[in-house]
Amino acid sequence: MILLLAFLAMADPSMMLSKKFPGSKPEYAEVRISMDGQVEYRESPEEDPYKFKMSAEDTAAVFQLAEKLDKFKRELESGLKVARMGEKTFRWEQNGQTSEVKFNYSTDVDAQALLDWYERMCESAYHYFDLEKAAKFDKLGVNQAILKLEAAWDKKRLVAVDQYLPLLDRVAKNDAYLNMARERAARLAAAFRESPAPKAKVE
Repeated sequence: MILLLAFLAMADPSMMLSKKFPGSKPEYAEVRISMDGQVEYRESPEEDPYKFKMSAEDTAAVFQLAEKLDKFKRELESGLKVARMGEKTFRWEQNGQTSEVKFNYSTDVDAQALLDWYERMCESAYHYFDLEKAAKFDKLGVNQAILKLEAAWDKKRLVAVDQYLPLLDRVAKNDAYLNMARERAARLAAAFRESPAPKAKVE
């Protein structure tokens, strides 16, 4: 496995994972992931991305799943009669070459696992935006935003928790926020610093 990851790093691959679901919020979201753990999140292909960095361990797990899925060179659609759940796209990009697969629902366990990583990355971005907006414009709502962030952490839905530390530290040190929000921000920041992110549960 070490040799595989070393080879991939030399070849500079990246992935794009996206979901398009009219009527949902957002209706479109994509993440682009490179081998160094850099993630770019967008809700439109044309907008400037929000960026964060995943751990080496999490990045390796994502790329290993892509390898198991043949770098998206095979069909993933189940063919079952199920409700529309949004069009998912998995794309592998390497040395100017791309391979891509689209599906609504897949029974492939590796596809399901990779989709869960995608959703966790999106949820992590959502929680950042929620806390950032509250910290700027809704000081009374900061405590609720932190509660949501903490609940997501407890449910193992967050990646790259370092991204939240500047916001949590700002809240913890600023007496313009409610004491309960400041205390909760300090506790959660300490938890993020002291413990690795909970691993996602694999069904």
